[in-house]
Amino acid sequence: MEPRLPLDLDSETMRQMGYRVVDTLVDYWRTLPDRPIGTRPHPETLQAMLSEPTPTQPTPFEQVLDELLHKVLPHLIKVDHPRYFAFVPAPNEYVGVLADLLSAGMNIFVGTWMVGAGATQVERVVIRWLCDWFGMPAGAGGLFVSGGSVANLVCLAAARQRYPDALARGRVYYSDQTHSCVARAWRILGLREEQICVLPADEHFQIPLSRLAEQIERDRAEGLLPFCVAANAGTTNTGAVDPLNELADLCEREGLWLHADGAYGAAAILTQEGARRLQGIHRLDSLAVDPHKWLYQPMMAGCAIVREFEHLREAFRILPPYLQDKERGAAGVDLCDYGVELSRNFRALKLWMSLKTHGIEAFRQAMEHNLRLARVAEDALRRLSRWRIISPATMGILAFRYEPPEHTPEQTDALNRALVDAMIADGYAMVSSTILRGRVALRMCTLNPRASEADVLETLRRLDALAERQLTPQAGLQ
Repeated sequence: MEPRLPLDLDSETMRQMGYRVVDTLVDYWRTLPDRPIGTRPHPETLQAMLSEPTPTQPTPFEQVLDELLHKVLPHLIKVDHPRYFAFVPAPNEYVGVLADLLSAGMNIFVGTWMVGAGATQVERVVIRWLCDWFGMPAGAGGLFVSGGSVANLVCLAAARQRYPDALARGRVYYSDQTHSCVARAWRILGLREEQICVLPADEHFQIPLSRLAEQIERDRAEGLLPFCVAANAGTTNTGAVDPLNELADLCEREGLWLHADGAYGAAAILTQEGARRLQGIHRLDSLAVDPHKWLYQPMMAGCAIVREFEHLREAFRILPPYLQDKERGAAGVDLCDYGVELSRNFRALKLWMSLKTHGIEAFRQAMEHNLRLARVAEDALRRLSRWRIISPATMGILAFRYEPPEHTPEQTDALNRALVDAMIADGYAMVSSTILRGRVALRMCTLNPRASEADVLETLRRLDALAERQLTPQAGLQ
């Protein structure tokens, strides 16, 4: 009998470990609404609990799993919790979870056609589905990446590649509501700070068209090369969508690349509100969208989509000698030539399996439910005293502010910041804060399909009670 290899497990042990993991996941999902939102512990607490030298001896799997459940999980803010209304929630969908398990278990490589033809074709099919939703032409394409930050980077790299003088004298434009990953992408791509024009958003938190046109004209007159506008297809702060049709007209006239960050918002094209707000999305040169946000997939599922797929190849393809074998034999698409990664896992599998298992109508209904919850929250806040709506329910996001009349603006800012921490300490739900028009605002993002109207209303009731408590002398708010 051959000796067992290191790291090898027998079939029955593997099954029992797998059953335990699936049972754990199902129990977690079924009990999650009854669990606290999570905690934000001091680093010293976790260092004392989890620090240890590299293990030299085996530990039973059940014990390792129990350590995860009792030492790690309680010290997380659960972004998939139905009452996690902060930032942009990350609710996952069970079929997508199983798809990730399959992909990881088989360690499927999707970098070249030579090795990963079947998986590559699935990814191409899913990207085509997305392109069809957005009305992109036949030549459009893209690929799965880790998330919105990399998706924006990949798209903007394609934009820069189309303008040979971009690094020397190029100029790009976006509003102050744009996600920070766009600024980071331009920095990575070599643009200097003075080449980036950030325009203050208008009263609707959109990029101001007239100021943008004037700035482009001034920059040309100074010998600069305007070459890209990065629009928003759903901002993190308020859900605002820039006027895509008007921007497309401007960019066509001026010869600029029009990109949009739709990481969270673009998927709303499936809904009535989204289709109305996203008019013109079919005219973009590139688009970033994250299925791990509003398409309910597990983390690490972003997409970079371009109007002309080959623009990505022009930006990224390099053929070293050790990859020459992929160029022979059956011809296919080598996705490593279209982005920053050579080692690519099968990220498309989860969305492919989810859409085929549930059908697109189930996703549409879930998203309409999310939009309705945001409107429910707005209506409830309007019935409460001392609360002011800063930005109405838009694409599932609502921004608001607690404003006691006896407080100065600075005291009100401090109070609203304190409410975020108070909600975490309460444990029932979580909201987040931001800065809008120079003042602190709270925001709710209702993107979890498992959230209920009762969840929203009870969250606001508790938030209002916590705000009132902050006003008592015992609270000592500074």
